[in-house]
Amino acid sequence: MKSDIGKVRNIGISAHIDSGKTTLTERVLYYTNRIHAIHDVKGKDGVGATMDSMELEKERGITIASAATYCEWADHEINIIDTPGHVDFTIEVERSLRVLDGAILVLCSVGGVQSQSITVDKQMKRYNVPCIAFVNKCDRSGADPFRVVSQLRTKLDHNAVAMQIPIGLEMDFIGVVDLISMKAMYFEGDNGQIVRLGEIPESLLSEATQKREEMIDAVSMFSDELTELILEEKEIPEGPIIEAVRRGTLARELTPVFLGSAYKNKGVQPLLDAVTRYLPCPIDVQNHALDMKNGESAVQLESDVDKPTVALAFKLEDGHYGQLTYIRVYQGTIAKGATIVNMRNGKKLKIGRVVRMHADQMEDIDSIPAGYIGALFGVECASGDTFVSPGVNLTMTSMYVPEPVISLAITPKDNKSQINMSKALNRFSKEDPTFRTYVDAETNETIIEGMGELHLEVYVERMRREYGTDVTTGSPRVAYRETITQRADFNYTHKKQTGGSGQYGRIAGYVEPYPDGDFFFDNEIVGGAIPTQFIPACEKGFRQCLTKGPKLEFPVTGVKVVINDGASHAVDSSDMAFQAAARGAFREAYLKAKPVIHEPIMKVVVETPTEFQGAVMGLLNQRRGIIVGAQDEGPQCVIESQVPLAEMFGFSTVLRSSTQGKAQFTMEFSLYRQVPQSVAEKVAEEVALRKKSAA
Repeated sequence: MKSDIGKVRNIGISAHIDSGKTTLTERVLYYTNRIHAIHDVKGKDGVGATMDSMELEKERGITIASAATYCEWADHEINIIDTPGHVDFTIEVERSLRVLDGAILVLCSVGGVQSQSITVDKQMKRYNVPCIAFVNKCDRSGADPFRVVSQLRTKLDHNAVAMQIPIGLEMDFIGVVDLISMKAMYFEGDNGQIVRLGEIPESLLSEATQKREEMIDAVSMFSDELTELILEEKEIPEGPIIEAVRRGTLARELTPVFLGSAYKNKGVQPLLDAVTRYLPCPIDVQNHALDMKNGESAVQLESDVDKPTVALAFKLEDGHYGQLTYIRVYQGTIAKGATIVNMRNGKKLKIGRVVRMHADQMEDIDSIPAGYIGALFGVECASGDTFVSPGVNLTMTSMYVPEPVISLAITPKDNKSQINMSKALNRFSKEDPTFRTYVDAETNETIIEGMGELHLEVYVERMRREYGTDVTTGSPRVAYRETITQRADFNYTHKKQTGGSGQYGRIAGYVEPYPDGDFFFDNEIVGGAIPTQFIPACEKGFRQCLTKGPKLEFPVTGVKVVINDGASHAVDSSDMAFQAAARGAFREAYLKAKPVIHEPIMKVVVETPTEFQGAVMGLLNQRRGIIVGAQDEGPQCVIESQVPLAEMFGFSTVLRSSTQGKAQFTMEFSLYRQVPQSVAEKVAEEVALRKKSAA
């Protein structure tokens, strides 16, 4: 591996569903000579895009798992991660952005900034990832790249600046004008591989000059040299402009926008130039680890190969040859034969095989230096683990993992399926932190939980294909929660007399709603009414009650427990006695505090042709939806709403049939809200039925 770290770029390509991320990656690989033939995402040739290597991905024409690859362009080495667009696979985007230095935000020139673009942008903000924008599909009818630039400003609050203008649009889209060099660029040859520079067409000259002035005005904020040149009204060379754009992009205060059509092979090479010019190399990005010795204080890491190693395992895959662990090395080097320590459990590991990935193919290498992304074979670990040199006490902050909102009961058909199912579930829950599984103690069913219908559907399908497991699935269940609505006091004494010492503990206090979080425990005991050593046992007892609420056995959230009095016995009091007293006190107060059920509410955004606007709003209203807003964008209408997840099952089929298949929707978790009385009664009946059948 080359080790000129200033010429390394770790980038991700992320966007709304169907904006053309995978198609763009395919073109990038072709122009950088990593592949020698272009395959389409929904290709008729049955090959499918290089980065969609899973059977399911090829069939559905969607990306499910993020795939890693690398390529070289203009003497720079680019590591690329292609991420899914569907919100159900949001963890794939989270973990990619956690380890990347820069990103390309792909937008459709017709759809513009869509709901999922907003989610991806939030994730970039969370990890402070600088990005450049690429407005794709300029060849589609209704394409309007400048509307997309203004949406970037208004909807995402980006300081978006167009670096190019299109030559023609829709059917007539033939190239772009580069506003820095003021040259027209045409993409010729069978696959657009020949870039021909020419003079700007007469008809576009005044527009190009005006847009260039706007661009220079915006970027001069980041360069005193440019400001002086503007004031002196001198000819402005390319160097200072590029330098200023880079500075603004790295600070996340400027988003340069490029145009093109990946499918029609136009505009991809200038985008690659922009990646090498404007996106950060590992040295430009500040990465921090937590020092476990000094009370978790932050330590800045340096991309230096000679320093002690710090690396993060951000993704796991179970391949034919055992577990493959994708890692990003932040400091030091991970080499074949070296010994590293897993900070989570303190285990020492010897590295056997080091590889670098190209979608589902790999090549063996000797080491992964700081700033690079690679993979290890045969290393036992979990997603989000930190690897360090022996003697180093640093750990990387883990990524944000959203809570699952939907669950499904699955039952294997026979004993062989049972064995394969447990293998599959074990692997999937290790690979994907948002996919969880447990056995319901009452019904004895295996329950899987995830981020949405599609998420669970894909995993059930993968079980069938990859493990030959024949499973039947129950109807989807929503992750309801319980909470209280008013204050209630408790004064509970736990007394048990057996032979020898008994159990005794009294706890008094109150519970009240706690809107700021899930649970808060407040100890207001004075004068040692409950001895200090038993206070943690009281808290533990209350916490044990949160997993199953006394009302309908859903998890309890938003409760504050305050204890202010109690009593203990010199002989009979123990941790166990106070835990039992806390559980009794919670049950006593909970039902007096008027508990209610909360349900997950989803943000549902439907894009539909304007003529079906009324029909779609009707569908959402029937499903207890609240319309938040609707706006016309050309021939399309975008309706944003909040709908309970319980009402969204099977929505895609109904939506398609009532809009002649022309509407599409995205859905993501928004918040929890109290369910109406009629629905609460229905949920209570279902729970009672389930208990009855289990008994």
